[in-house]
Amino acid sequence: MTKELSVVMPCLNEAETIAVCIKKANAFFESNQIAGEVVIGDNGSTDGSQEIAESLGARVISVPNKGYGNALKGGFNAAEGKYIIMGDADDSYDFSALSLFVEKLREGNDLVMGNRFKGGIRKGAMPFLHRYLGNPVLSFLGRLFFKSSMGDFHCGLRGFSKEAFLKMELTTTGMEFASEMIVKAHLLDFKIAEIPTILYKDGRSRKPHLKTWSDGWRHLRFLLLYSPKWLFLIPGIFLMAIGIVCSALLIATPVTIATTTFDVHTLLYTTAIIIVGFQFIVFYGLTKVYAVMHNLLPKSKRYNSLFKIINLEKGLILGALMILTGIGLSVYGLMQWSDTEYGALEVRTTLRTIIPAVTIIILGVQIILYSFFFSILGLRDEKN
Repeated sequence: MTKELSVVMPCLNEAETIAVCIKKANAFFESNQIAGEVVIGDNGSTDGSQEIAESLGARVISVPNKGYGNALKGGFNAAEGKYIIMGDADDSYDFSALSLFVEKLREGNDLVMGNRFKGGIRKGAMPFLHRYLGNPVLSFLGRLFFKSSMGDFHCGLRGFSKEAFLKMELTTTGMEFASEMIVKAHLLDFKIAEIPTILYKDGRSRKPHLKTWSDGWRHLRFLLLYSPKWLFLIPGIFLMAIGIVCSALLIATPVTIATTTFDVHTLLYTTAIIIVGFQFIVFYGLTKVYAVMHNLLPKSKRYNSLFKIINLEKGLILGALMILTGIGLSVYGLMQWSDTEYGALEVRTTLRTIIPAVTIIILGVQIILYSFFFSILGLRDEKN
């Protein structure tokens, strides 16, 4: 018989709770007349979890590679259902209450997310830091970075079609797997729904596998790496804008604030900020190209325009013009020195010319070099 639904649970020593989770899922299949199965992605349990699961009719898939994401992917790949619903095997979610998930999947949604903040979090179900700091902050960043409307990026109860899972090509292996799924779904323009979900206190006597700070950092790191716009482009634009404005003011005249005067020594730092900002922007482009070429990010509508705007010819012309401008300013500085018959220099006056000259030359050389690099990447992209 063709199965409509596979309930997949990751497992690592869940003997205390796995039975009740499987029984609830099986009861849901029976009461709703759904052709379903329970699949356990076992990550090397040593407490008899596998035997318990098999005795209740679940299929146990051995996943030797450690990690939450690995365990789930092992179960997803083995799932035979048209739809998949995933959830932890610690009895923190009620597998007998999946009707809304199935309903939304049948309506054609690619991904159906649970929202614990809307559904309710039972006393003792979520640590204080997770509830009021970790989850809200990471979910906010996810919404900001990826224009998402999801209120709970890390709910462990979620459903999706098997077809959608294959399209997402999920790669992470740990707890950040939960974030990757939502990010990929948004980048692929999937149809996503969110429903209230109750989180119960889990039934285990031991501590959960989740590690507050290290797993939180992995989630944050993933969100940043998959959003080069926020990691590189926006900081780069900000730095360059600040550097250009401050440098322009200092080139014109020393700036005095209260009793402190900022002069050519500060100009060295403001021009350095311009160069650093430029590096950020270039790294945005390089990261975007690398991610698309390695299927880490889908090709956006604006991706192809990147190579139309940034090509070798334009880069060489712009870089050469900047180098010539820098050389011109350097010659002007030399002429100022010659006016003193190459004697003692008025440092404040001379450096107001020389520092911008050197900065412009450096930027010109970098533009030429990166133009060659982007052109090489563009040639490879044309072949793909």
